[in-house]
Amino acid sequence: MISPKHTAASATVLRRGTVLATVPVALAALLATAGATAAATPGSAGVGDPYFPLAGNGGYHVAHYDLNLRYEPRGHHLDGKAVLTARATQRLAHFNLDLKGLKVTGVTVDHTKASFRRDGQELVVTPRAALRKGHTFRVAVTYRGVPKPVTDPDGSKEGWLRTDDGAFVVGQPQGAMGWFPANNHPKDKSSYDFTITVPEGHTAVANGVYRGKRTAHGRSTFRWRQSEPMAAYLATATVGKFTVQQHTTRDGIKIFNAVDPREAAAAAPVLKKLPSVLEWGSGLFGRYPYRSAGSIVDHAPDVGYALETQTRPIYPSAPDVSTLVHESAHQWFGDSVSVTSWKDIWLNEGFATYAEWLYSEQHGGPRAQKFFDELYARPAGDELWAFPPADPGSGAKIFETPVYARGAMALHQLRKAVGDRVFFRIVRAWATQHRHGHGTTAQFTALAERKSGKDLDKLFRTWVHTSGKPAVSPKR
Repeated sequence: MISPKHTAASATVLRRGTVLATVPVALAALLATAGATAAATPGSAGVGDPYFPLAGNGGYHVAHYDLNLRYEPRGHHLDGKAVLTARATQRLAHFNLDLKGLKVTGVTVDHTKASFRRDGQELVVTPRAALRKGHTFRVAVTYRGVPKPVTDPDGSKEGWLRTDDGAFVVGQPQGAMGWFPANNHPKDKSSYDFTITVPEGHTAVANGVYRGKRTAHGRSTFRWRQSEPMAAYLATATVGKFTVQQHTTRDGIKIFNAVDPREAAAAAPVLKKLPSVLEWGSGLFGRYPYRSAGSIVDHAPDVGYALETQTRPIYPSAPDVSTLVHESAHQWFGDSVSVTSWKDIWLNEGFATYAEWLYSEQHGGPRAQKFFDELYARPAGDELWAFPPADPGSGAKIFETPVYARGAMALHQLRKAVGDRVFFRIVRAWATQHRHGHGTTAQFTALAERKSGKDLDKLFRTWVHTSGKPAVSPKR
């Protein structure tokens, strides 16, 4: 995401299998019975994120979402059916899904009617019988209503945001629950299928590979598939009157761009660079993580931020090249390698910001050191030094300047400490070793020390974990 508070010198941007030993048959039966009859307990109402304690849910992992949506822009009405294929990680008496607003009209678990109740953003589902640990189950939720924006701690809006011709659909960090029931935390990543029906003349754009559309009786149904794992906040189902461009890169990546005609002239020269930006990123960070790519360029002047929705970043107006690079870099850092806690969001935003600096210095623009120097010139009382990147302090600050700019500065200091050859080896290893998974600040620190053979504790403590303006070595 690019934040309105992000004031890095780079540009003026928008925002934000184990084999078991053989055991006697009787003992095996006893163990199986014990597992089946263990006391069922509720899944927790959150995964324990320090900034968003109700985000996500415990007791299960969602492998796949099948979302069938029908949207009427004129009345801003959404009808949905979400089918989640999940695996119980404990014996479940009941479990929660995150869903805010919208009226739930029915819930089934394994095709059997289940009871449910609402508790704030929690949809609490009680199946007819407890779910045993390890059981793969399907929960289907039907719902409808007028989606309301989700308000973040910093006052910004996300979710299913109405535009003059459809909806701008974004979810970082909480907004997914505004339009589908989810295990809404980056810890839980899943594959997705989308079937979205809208009035003829509108286009519905989601994540992954475009699987075609069908038009009948004044309605068009669009189908999308995101096969690689994705956190719920990175899902989109944006609707508008778009001009569509499709092509395949020489690396076989399927590009799908959807552009509001009002933004087409300004967006065209920037979007033309997307294949080369992805090729550049692949050269530095390792192979692009997905089969598809593209952009959604909407006309949503009231939104004010762009987001790295997986495979297809979304922009509220035509982006500049730096913004395109930032959101494209997130496909490696944030989307493929996801955080396990929102405290670590600098691993997303600091990396994407530093990618802007790298792209600039490798394409005839200012060098990364110049960006660093301009930022470092800010006085000690500037907001840049207000808190450490690895601990913003609350959900209200995760899109503030230190996360982005000081996060990028920390990476530049690492680069200077270990040298270019080792630095780029570290960054590439981070993206490839954690591909489609998760990473933490501690893991990144350990990787950097392992690859460099250096003790980097002081560097990370100073630049990532401590507030205030650090001292830097004199230039030589």
